[in-house]
Amino acid sequence: MVGVGAEYFMHMALGEAHKALALGEVPVGAVAVRGQVILGRAYNLRELVGDPTAHAEVLALRQAARRLGTWRLDDVTLYVTLEPCVMCAGAMVQARLGALVYGAPDPKGGGCDSVYDVIHSPWLNHRVAVRAGVLAAECQQVVQEFFRARRDG
Repeated sequence: MVGVGAEYFMHMALGEAHKALALGEVPVGAVAVRGQVILGRAYNLRELVGDPTAHAEVLALRQAARRLGTWRLDDVTLYVTLEPCVMCAGAMVQARLGALVYGAPDPKGGGCDSVYDVIHSPWLNHRVAVRAGVLAAECQQVVQEFFRARRDG
């Protein structure tokens, strides 16, 4: 796995999003990585478990923290298929996440660039480095497929 890049881990996150899609969940996937080591991977489970916080990002952060034995994730990068919401962005700040890489923007509820910018707020005690647009078209396609099916079905 030497030298794998952001696209590699985003493809993994897309695989997680497709698992959510198969369950009728909003198809968002996340993979938490330190160096080249995967610490957590998850997809949305909000509907299935009836938990409003069961977003892919939060679940992957929880796995990473458990695996590392600490809540401080300053050397972890989180790869997410869709721009995180305000709740997830807040969790990233609280976890002292090192970096976020996301695919598609969320113009209706994005908490990192599109609507809000929680992770760069000067009023909070941590900022998260962000890279947006990795495999954006593929990430957006899976979300559009989900909502199109809901509208048409």
